[in-house]
Amino acid sequence: MVLNREFYIRDGHSVARELLGKILVKKTGKNIMRGRIVETEAYLAPEDRASHAYNNRLTKRTKTMFMEGGHSYVYLIYGIYSCFNVVANLKGIPHAVLIRALEPLDGIEFMYENRRSKTDQELLNGPGKLCQAFNINIDDDGCDLTTEENLWIEDDGYKPKFIVECKRIGIEYAKEYKEKLWRFYIKNNKFIS
Repeated sequence: MVLNREFYIRDGHSVARELLGKILVKKTGKNIMRGRIVETEAYLAPEDRASHAYNNRLTKRTKTMFMEGGHSYVYLIYGIYSCFNVVANLKGIPHAVLIRALEPLDGIEFMYENRRSKTDQELLNGPGKLCQAFNINIDDDGCDLTTEENLWIEDDGYKPKFIVECKRIGIEYAKEYKEKLWRFYIKNNKFIS
């Protein structure tokens, strides 16, 4: 079942935690790839200093974060690697959830065509890696994830037994917000970043 709008129009913290175990699906032509979400990070602007939309910063890059929950927010890091986020909350409240890692499920052969990896474990264990393997790029920014066209998230009923909450990665500049336990992952999953 494809996640509906109601799932996304909640605070980013709740969405980040509850996305664990859900399945990201990307359709490219006849190829369909599926991966279970095993690691996420919440970014809760306007207060969150680690968020691109900190202090309600509205730019060409961040405008997608201000959309209604259930849209994709894709941006480039280092001008090379795409990162896939899910917009959460009501329109005008810029919450986003970074998808940090996936467990490969279906279409693994297509993932390997898109990203040369030596093992399944290293195929999707990082935000840039999973975007490359799933062929997610800046053209996917602003997609409505509730319409099941080329990019969406499904719920197959899987529920993680144990979820770890810890600090987010690579945000030393965020002052007191670097201490927030807004990174979530499925305990003992071998596919986390």
